[in-house]
Amino acid sequence: MQIESLKVYCDLVETQSFTKAAQVNGVTQSAVSQQISALERTFKSILIERSKKNFRLTREGEVLYEHSKQVMQTYDALHARLQAVKEVVSGNIRVATIYSIGLHDLPAHIKEFLKQYPTVNVHVEYRRANQVYEDVIGNVVDIGLVAYPNRDSKLEVYPLRKDPLVLICHPEHEFAKNKSVKLKALSGQKFIGFEPDIPTRRALDRILKDHSVEIHHVMEFDNIETVKRAVEIDAGVAIIPMSTVVQEVAKHTLTQVALADGEFFRPLAAIYKRTKVLSPAMKEFLALLRKGV
Repeated sequence: MQIESLKVYCDLVETQSFTKAAQVNGVTQSAVSQQISALERTFKSILIERSKKNFRLTREGEVLYEHSKQVMQTYDALHARLQAVKEVVSGNIRVATIYSIGLHDLPAHIKEFLKQYPTVNVHVEYRRANQVYEDVIGNVVDIGLVAYPNRDSKLEVYPLRKDPLVLICHPEHEFAKNKSVKLKALSGQKFIGFEPDIPTRRALDRILKDHSVEIHHVMEFDNIETVKRAVEIDAGVAIIPMSTVVQEVAKHTLTQVALADGEFFRPLAAIYKRTKVLSPAMKEFLALLRKGV
């Protein structure tokens, strides 16, 4: 039995998916099944109840999982410690990010990070916010990048920065000539928003409710890029993070207007599993994300 088999087993239990466990370990689903069967032969125990539709461990499977987690944590800690002793920063970092961070914040950070640590391989997946959390908890990725981070007992939240929120409109819109606009002025305006399950949408709903503002959503999208395109054709106005509209403002395809009611921010954070042993490469990556380029 090799330690890789225990890792595959832990990944399978945490993702509850043979497909995801195979993806995480870079093997086929058949290889995952074979390794689980090998573990069952080694311990002379059935680990997973295969007769039921829902993924479920047997009592023996639960015992093996608990001890396998401890073995993998010890192994990861040993590997990280040896790298630290040798002052080596290398290896792989798997990152899942929401689209806005991945498109606007992450590229410059990765460029700078790889310049400093060329032997590190950073693999990035673009996901919806709920999928980022699932991938981190399921050990599909090492680090997740999200806005308005949720508190979860399984996760560590690593605050990065706060991104100011601004109003955007078409350059010929009546708001475009103003330096700032009160939220009350949005009443009756056509508003381009995010889909209800997007964290930024939930935060904006709270802000507008707190200021007794009722808006009319004419369009709802799951990403900032599509929101901006809708505003560019003058379909309505929107409130989005300032860092995501820099290029459009510079090209004069959109106008950015400050919110007069105060400063509103979108908090950004990295998340990782609480039991995750961070390698030197992951620690340096997180430090650079927080510091900025």
